[in-house]
Amino acid sequence: MSSNYNLPTDIKFCTECVISNQRPITLIETKHSNNEKKETTHFDENGICDACKWAKIKKTEIDWEEREKELIKLLDFHRSKKGNYDVVVPASGGKDSVYVAHILKHKYNMHPLTVTWAPHIYTDIGKQNFYNMIDSGFDNILNTPNGKIHRLLTKLAFLKLGHPFQPFIIGQRIVGPKIALEKNIPLIFYGENVAEYGNRIKDNYSPLMDNKLITAFDVDNDDLLLSGVKIKELREEYKFSNNDFEAYRSPRIDEIVKLDMQVHYMSYYRFWSPQDHFYYASQNMNFKVADERTPGTYTKSNGLDDKLESFHFYLMLVKFGMGRATYDCAQEIRDGKISRKEGVALVNKYDQELPARYLQDFLDYTSINKETFHDTIDNFRNDNLWEKKSNFWELKNKIKDN
Repeated sequence: MSSNYNLPTDIKFCTECVISNQRPITLIETKHSNNEKKETTHFDENGICDACKWAKIKKTEIDWEEREKELIKLLDFHRSKKGNYDVVVPASGGKDSVYVAHILKHKYNMHPLTVTWAPHIYTDIGKQNFYNMIDSGFDNILNTPNGKIHRLLTKLAFLKLGHPFQPFIIGQRIVGPKIALEKNIPLIFYGENVAEYGNRIKDNYSPLMDNKLITAFDVDNDDLLLSGVKIKELREEYKFSNNDFEAYRSPRIDEIVKLDMQVHYMSYYRFWSPQDHFYYASQNMNFKVADERTPGTYTKSNGLDDKLESFHFYLMLVKFGMGRATYDCAQEIRDGKISRKEGVALVNKYDQELPARYLQDFLDYTSINKETFHDTIDNFRNDNLWEKKSNFWELKNKIKDN
């Protein structure tokens, strides 16, 4: 069984939402070690998390009209007079990314090129929404990594890190800047800054993604850890060449500086509300919800693209005690869509649900059996959070209504 990942041993829940003090600020790193000291979401003396405090600041202290003026000035500088692509938008077809693409094109008269890092296994509704985005008037480049190596990296990331989505997230983060460099387009727009969800409050005041997040994966570095294994070992043991890792190669800082490339967050310029984006995408881009709720949560509009995404959130539950329902509820509480009491009930009902609907897909994709799957899950359980009773794992400290 795992350690507690050097997270706080005294478990506390935010008094306003459902996030706990077990949430690491950074889940994606170039080096992974359970012995690293991790910074977690900060709680003030009243037990309120930084994400909830930021949600109030957004509503009361930010002048969104002034922020939009900043946005317009930025876009006016970059807008192409000839109709060439002038902004790259990483977009999966999900509600948030299509919202960004659509307002840039139709509200601000930009000429976006959407780019997509392919899911492991498309869901039917995810593929439909991807093509709905294109059919609603957007050019797109779909970047699909080498299937042989991507399956292996996903498997190793699951077995060694308890983080099967790590290779996907690497690609998702760098696909926009890499295509922008190829197309000589210096402006890129992602959706929200992850600081929205509980990183340091001060991080929300920057419109730009830190270049360190874009340039972190130099696959020419033999000692770089990818899926918990050094690049050199991956080449030697599995007979891969440097070219096989090209899809995961980060842009270099000198390339970024030469192009004067900037990666912006739309959440800095416009009030960020996923629920409102759902309505916007449904009305403007034929965005569709699933026929049934996403495994591990109560919504039908989140996590629609990839059959393997639910396992990413399930491993977050195993390691940090918070799954998909926790994150969905926390956001909707802060947006005033549901009460904390409702959120607590939804978390306790859905958070611990195994994504059984897609389990065989996960096993087939990673070439592992059920026994290995469950053994690996248990290997990464945070022993400060879980206890086994009558052959069933239970959280020691379930969230309760205040």
